[in-house]
Amino acid sequence: YCSEAYRQVLSAHGFLVSMSRKGNCWDNAVMESFFKTLKAELMWRQAWSTRQEVEQAITLYINNFYNAQRRHSALQWKSPLDHERNVA
Repeated sequence: YCSEAYRQVLSAHGFLVSMSRKGNCWDNAVMESFFKTLKAELMWRQAWSTRQEVEQAITLYINNFYNAQRRHSALQWKSPLDHERNVA
């Protein structure tokens, strides 16, 4: 994922690549935590019939629950939206 050819393709499509120094194991910690939470709170709780059904459920989960209602310990037990309102 950090080869020059791969980074050029991403850059050609307008992506900004974020990578820290070699051997930094914390790069993906936040996203890995999010995906674990998404799987535990949404994905593993039911069987899904179609990709469209999953996409809709994930969109609703992120917009209507994860960002709007779910309290996060890193944000002093506020939702991300509440946290943004208080720091803005």
